[in-house]
Amino acid sequence: MKLTMRGKNAIAGYLFIAPFVLGFLAFMAYPLYQNIRMAFSTVTVDFANDEFSMVWAGLANIQRALLVDNDFTQYLVAELISMGLLVLPVLIFSLFIAVLLNKTFPGRGFVRAVFFLPVILASGVLVGIETNNSLLSLVSEQIQNANTMRSSVTGVIESILVAEFGAGIGEGFIEYILAVVNQIYTIAMASGIQIVIFLAGLQTINPSIYEASSIEGATGWENFWKITFPMISPMILVVVIYSIVDFMNRTDGEIMEMIDIVVNRWREFGFGSAIAMIYFTVIALVLAIVGFLISRLVYYYD
Repeated sequence: MKLTMRGKNAIAGYLFIAPFVLGFLAFMAYPLYQNIRMAFSTVTVDFANDEFSMVWAGLANIQRALLVDNDFTQYLVAELISMGLLVLPVLIFSLFIAVLLNKTFPGRGFVRAVFFLPVILASGVLVGIETNNSLLSLVSEQIQNANTMRSSVTGVIESILVAEFGAGIGEGFIEYILAVVNQIYTIAMASGIQIVIFLAGLQTINPSIYEASSIEGATGWENFWKITFPMISPMILVVVIYSIVDFMNRTDGEIMEMIDIVVNRWREFGFGSAIAMIYFTVIALVLAIVGFLISRLVYYYD
């Protein structure tokens, strides 16, 4: 039986995800099952004998996280708001840089490496060095203190922009733009993988399409919206999903730090597992909703 192109692509896709599926079943399925059990149990740990026991507690841990512990719900809402405000700038920034890096110019390989450098700097080893380095911590503290000084030139400019354009455009929108500009370092640090994904998508577009549109008199702006944007729309879905997962799983996030404190300091494994399970469920729901909405706008071509 001769396979069609769609069938060959499907087999290639299954082969690509096979290592993850096998690794998940071998190393992650059982710990995930244990985490779910702990979330509905009272866990007692005997460190002397390296043993633990679980007593069924029903929804007690989940009720404590959602109804009793005010910190968890506040942190969760704050994380979702921060994620929603940051994903769009990361998407726009990474797409803009990818379009620029897709052009032909001297030193393109070096410039691409520079924009991918944040991914290396954000690796586990370097993050640990930065976290445990007292000098870097002091510098970071000084930068944060400087950013809170509203008497600076930047603060004055922001006040002028809000006063002049806030009434017509909207003060909230202006403040959002200014907040994005102030977080440009964070956005650039979080855009390395996204730039690579967009570059891969841009390089799959046949240059003859642009040549034909240019002959017809299309401008660069029209080429972007009529050709580039629709053809990389599948990459937009991938980038948004990746950005959400990457942001919500930051080790310095408030929920992740709370889980670390509850489990490693308080030794409340059941409560910590409940927080982790709720957090995982919320992320899965956000991904399902975002994926459903964006997938309806994705253009797939053969």
